[in-house]
Amino acid sequence: MNFERIKEKLNILADAAKYDVSCSSSGSKRTNTNKGLGDSSGMGICHSYTEDGRCVSLLKILLTNHCIFDCAYCVTRKSNDVKRTAFKIQEVVDLTINFYRRNYIEGLFLSSGIFKSPDYTMERLVAVAKKLREEENFNGYIHLKSIPGASDELMYEAGLYADRLSVNIEIPTISGLKLLAPDKKHEDFTKPMLKVKNELIRYKNERKIIKSTPKYAPAGQSTQMIVGATGETDKDIMYSATHFYKNYNMKRVYYSGYVPVANDKRLPSIGSQVPMLRENRLYQTDWLLRFYGFAVNEIVNDSHPNLDTDIDPKLSWALRNLHYFPVDINKADKRMLARIPGLGMQSVGKILNARKFRKLNWDHLKKIGVALNRAKYFIVCDSRHWEQRDLDAERIKGMILQNSSGKFRNQYSSQLSLFN
Repeated sequence: MNFERIKEKLNILADAAKYDVSCSSSGSKRTNTNKGLGDSSGMGICHSYTEDGRCVSLLKILLTNHCIFDCAYCVTRKSNDVKRTAFKIQEVVDLTINFYRRNYIEGLFLSSGIFKSPDYTMERLVAVAKKLREEENFNGYIHLKSIPGASDELMYEAGLYADRLSVNIEIPTISGLKLLAPDKKHEDFTKPMLKVKNELIRYKNERKIIKSTPKYAPAGQSTQMIVGATGETDKDIMYSATHFYKNYNMKRVYYSGYVPVANDKRLPSIGSQVPMLRENRLYQTDWLLRFYGFAVNEIVNDSHPNLDTDIDPKLSWALRNLHYFPVDINKADKRMLARIPGLGMQSVGKILNARKFRKLNWDHLKKIGVALNRAKYFIVCDSRHWEQRDLDAERIKGMILQNSSGKFRNQYSSQLSLFN
């Protein structure tokens, strides 16, 4: 093995993979058998993170940065003048095993540019996972990035060896995809997703009858959307995400702020700010939809197509719907408690349990962990202290912002002077 050449490939292909953020490993319970190497069961994969929150705990590389497509937003597009290289299948296997033995990683996140054809590329990705499982007896986490346009047969085989599969939808709308990647078809993305969804359902049903049925992609499938490359509103993005959650049983949808990589009049210019705050608000909205019982049209709709940047989406919804408030903390049901700004689901559970024994006041709520600097404007409890009356939405918003802090606060702090 030429170590200098491998190191050069690793530098190029690891750098090219950094734009893909959908490398979560949650949901897999693959256990170590026959004294094999690695284990993704129990507490799962241990992650470390970069300053902007991206996961770096897996060996995250491309198989190749050669590509037959010319997507305007992609650093590996065929028209981009970058140094090209490719790993051999055995080289990826050896890197994964050697990095694991040195305790650098707990698993593999493998994506690729598309060279020759989708099936040719997907076949090589599957071959890496198959070698790791069958020849190296590797039981660590494997996430394979599925190739748009790959055949059903290869998608089926990929799920037998990978813990998670994902096909990046890339651009949230069909019109945006046509603008920036005219060589690609929307159905090339959705067809592999549908195959994985159907196989997950089939295997789940078979395991109810035959316990020895092998696992198929036990961590499910995910996708990723690029935010800010085209003119989609937050409504467009979240409606698209909801569609994929509902119709393809997505485990996660990831949102990635566009990093300008090309001088193209269709795209933001090089040097433009990456929309990290917008990305953060989309993740908060995603969380509300999945865990807090909100419907997508409650948060973004025709009259409110974009998320507020200065406040989180739950607070924004509450300020637009003050007729629901104040909520009596000792009487409200779980659904309404979850909609109060400053209350997370753990706090909601604690409140429901605690009020079985007594009426709760401000001191009790503080001990429970409620963020009273937000919640006090929207609730009443067994106390008159702090109770707020006759405050409109703008006044409440200003008072909350004056007492808030966060990593994005400097981006909108100039607005606070309005309320001094």
